[in-house]
Amino acid sequence: MDESGSARSSPQIHTAPRTAVSQDQDNFRTHFNFPGRAVPGHDDHGYGPLATVVESFMDPGTVIRMHGHRNEEIVSWVPEGVMRHDDRQGNELITDPDHLLVMNAGSGFWHAEETAADDPPLRMLQIFVRPHSLELEPGIQHERIPDAARNEWRHLFGPEGSEAPLSVRNDVHCYDCRLDAGATVTLPSQSGWDTYLYVFEGGVTVDGVPVGYTESALVTGESDTSVAATEESTVIAFRIDPDAPVTRSGTIGR
Repeated sequence: MDESGSARSSPQIHTAPRTAVSQDQDNFRTHFNFPGRAVPGHDDHGYGPLATVVESFMDPGTVIRMHGHRNEEIVSWVPEGVMRHDDRQGNELITDPDHLLVMNAGSGFWHAEETAADDPPLRMLQIFVRPHSLELEPGIQHERIPDAARNEWRHLFGPEGSEAPLSVRNDVHCYDCRLDAGATVTLPSQSGWDTYLYVFEGGVTVDGVPVGYTESALVTGESDTSVAATEESTVIAFRIDPDAPVTRSGTIGR
């Protein structure tokens, strides 16, 4: 029963292996995770406003030259190492475990990315959110995020007006969590919304269903769902309104 006394539905857990959709540009490599493909018969590679979650690798001394994005929200999450950013607005920013970068591309935003020769190899996630409207005002957010606490969800971004430290222009909340082996947390959830979980390091079970390294799970239904670490793990979760209005004209996150 929920707080209103109504019976809550059991969660449906759709798991997906590591994506086979990848690009190899030698010192820059990407793996595209499409949350909609976890659901049999789903006619969209994305899931509502969450278009894709990209696992990106950059070797030391890599430069991705200035390029443009349009009509998409791009979030760079760097759990280890550094990603160096500059753009045509004159920003020179470093994204690392203490900072999150959100590019609200809107009608157009140009940027470049780089790792210095003495930086460590970089593995990060670049998250593409579909905005609710086309040709919005472009902008950038780069903020220090709260310190991570073991075995607790940390709120990273959410819709405009939410309590999250950074925002995107659609109905997606994002959280990360660093779990000790054997620890259990409850997956972020909300009535009428669904949750997509990606295992960045380690392995977990989601209500007893195994989800391993670089695998993912899309959870629907309104029952509390447990995430238990079978080893020391880092996971990231997206709470999504599947019925939010979306646009599909992004440069990458269509």
